[in-house]
Amino acid sequence: MTSTATLAQSTLREPTRLFESYVFDLDGTLYLGDELLPGAAHLVHELRNHGRRVVFCSNNPTRTPQQYADKLTALGIPTQLSDVITTSMTTVRWLSENAATSKIFVIGEQPLKDSISAAGLELSEDPREIEVVVASYDRGFDYRKLKIAFEALAVYRRAILVSTNPDRFCPLPGGFGDPDAAAVTAAIEASTRVVAVAQLGKPSTFMFETISALTGIDPATTLVVGDRLTTDIAMGVNAGTSTALVLTGESTVADVDRTDPDDRPTYIVESVDDLLPPSSSRSAR
Repeated sequence: MTSTATLAQSTLREPTRLFESYVFDLDGTLYLGDELLPGAAHLVHELRNHGRRVVFCSNNPTRTPQQYADKLTALGIPTQLSDVITTSMTTVRWLSENAATSKIFVIGEQPLKDSISAAGLELSEDPREIEVVVASYDRGFDYRKLKIAFEALAVYRRAILVSTNPDRFCPLPGGFGDPDAAAVTAAIEASTRVVAVAQLGKPSTFMFETISALTGIDPATTLVVGDRLTTDIAMGVNAGTSTALVLTGESTVADVDRTDPDDRPTYIVESVDDLLPPSSSRSAR
């Protein structure tokens, strides 16, 4: 049950019913690093036992959807590939719909590049022919990549810029993190004065539209659960779902208080352990 040792009870709002569908963020919400957060496996098990649809959603395209499914399964949450939606999938969908015949330069890691190539899209590192620059989380980002993007966007001026996600950092255990896609996008925008025309991960409605298209879930009966107000919760708000902020990751109650009332989460819980309403099973975990 919820502890009130450090939080005023009035700041916490737990769901009183089950939803038909749940969309869960991963890092900071269900696990941190290679450790499940308390109650995560039990929660997913109970939701599935009650016939609820459970979907996992990540803004991190440095792993394939299958790798996420395998990780969750290994941690104790059996997961099918069809349960996982990532920004690599939304990026491929957007490029296929808007730039199917374009030459694409990807500043990102190999899983993202492989996903784009597997969709039949053409990659290029020649700034004279590049028509789309994709900025993403890239731990190998260097001056060479920045220069290719700069020339494609600001010298030859044939390309547009898109971003896989707006995250400033990727959380790591121990309170640490890695600079994420926002840092790469900002470097490109600062040097070229070209602004990204699309952002393809949470909080974009395009991300939720992709989730809905692939899983059939209805926003009116869905709860989006995450640890970040600016991505997870904002996506749910933008899509018209109910939302739950878990306080096991980035955002805090103080952050909620500083947020416009229209953008605040429906529920605030200390952890996913508190998402099961009293009427549902809360057996020993």
